[in-house]
Amino acid sequence: MAMIPPPQSGSAPTGVGSVVAEPAAGTLTAVELEGPGGSEAKPRSLLQRGWEVFAENRLALASLGVVVFMVLFSFVGPLIYHTNQVNTNLDEVLCHPSGAHLLGCDNLGYDVVGRLMIGGQTSLEVGVAAAVVAVLFGTIYGAVAGFVGGFIDSLLMRVVDAGLSIPYITVIIILSVAFHPTRLIMIFIIASFYWLGVSRLVRGETLTLRTREYVQAVKVVGGRSHRAILRHIVPNAIGTIIVQATFAVADSILILSGLGFLGLGVQAPATDWGSMLSGGLQYLQSTQSYWWLIYPAGIAIILTCIAFNFIGDALRDAFETRLQRR
Repeated sequence: MAMIPPPQSGSAPTGVGSVVAEPAAGTLTAVELEGPGGSEAKPRSLLQRGWEVFAENRLALASLGVVVFMVLFSFVGPLIYHTNQVNTNLDEVLCHPSGAHLLGCDNLGYDVVGRLMIGGQTSLEVGVAAAVVAVLFGTIYGAVAGFVGGFIDSLLMRVVDAGLSIPYITVIIILSVAFHPTRLIMIFIIASFYWLGVSRLVRGETLTLRTREYVQAVKVVGGRSHRAILRHIVPNAIGTIIVQATFAVADSILILSGLGFLGLGVQAPATDWGSMLSGGLQYLQSTQSYWWLIYPAGIAIILTCIAFNFIGDALRDAFETRLQRR
């Protein structure tokens, strides 16, 4: 009669009806969780996942490079490429590009490259500052309206609806004519209407966020409304706010360029890209080709605005998918 070998030490006996457990489909075993060094892989942070989504968009990366270049060109360039942008030089009016003047001179004798740098400083400063003012005010306004609700929400939103129904370009032109258009005044003129759209977007986000558990918990423990708005509503709507801020910069630069093109921009000797473009168009029908008076400023406006729009699109994708496991 054959002998059944005894079970080995350390192993459980297997009966007739026993079933060997196997890992369920779709689950990760300990070996799969281990990285190359044998340790468990660390989860990626939200910032890392957001950057990965942003980096997948090559247009966004190229646009980021364009914005960095424009900032360095406008603010660091004058420290390297020295030009006189205060006094006119009638001896070099409309001079052609040369070694002394890389893009020639305009109708007042100003070096065009130096003029582009000064115009870039004005356009970027006004665009970014107007966007910051509009987004900050619109965020607070929309968050308060959405969080409080009721009659106050209806009243505040009717003010926004009334403001959006006004042709803001006409009002901005009137304000530019009524006030001396310095950089500071241009910032508040542009921001005075742009915050309306921002407030509606933030208010929509607030209506969703105010029903979350952590916001309700603040009310239960007797927390103040401004604490719930500043500590919970605004930080959780930061994705919408940042994306809208990038679009606001591009729109502000376009508005400033449009005003400058109409002759309502900042006054000389200061300038902006729109004013440079307006000054060059009068030579468009000339028998000679003065391309350096038109194309550089126009290209700078187009590239900068498109770059900020592409960055905004990529940031929107990054904020939408950064919480998903990739």
